[in-house]
Amino acid sequence: MKENTSAWPAGIKKTRQRKCVFDVLEQAETPLSAPEIYNRVRNADASVWLSTVYRILDHFVSEGLAAKTSVMDSSMALYELNRNRHKHYAVCVNCHKVVELTNCPMEKFEPEIAESDFRVLGHRVEMYGYCKDCDKKMSGIH
Repeated sequence: MKENTSAWPAGIKKTRQRKCVFDVLEQAETPLSAPEIYNRVRNADASVWLSTVYRILDHFVSEGLAAKTSVMDSSMALYELNRNRHKHYAVCVNCHKVVELTNCPMEKFEPEIAESDFRVLGHRVEMYGYCKDCDKKMSGIH
């Protein structure tokens, strides 16, 4: 596993297991599930239990270091470093590939809320369909 270039986050105790999980998140191009993170940590010759990875991820989320998202009403959560960027994803319903949207579909949307004193803090948008590879398979195009 290549070494990350970010400094260790202030206020979070640095342990070998936390560093390994942080490195995996730092290098990930898309959000990962805890089992995916666990497998990447194990492949880096780090001895860690899956339950430890879950505890580390919960701690990272509670400290604001990582963001936790569930897609398609799944019980499987996905994690990524919180880079203070607003992001949305589309998910393939066949292979579960996660693809980042390049824009926010809610950018220009102005909600009409019955209660005028309601302040919106955020939103979630779920998009799902078939990635190009699965779409080809499903439609029989080779």
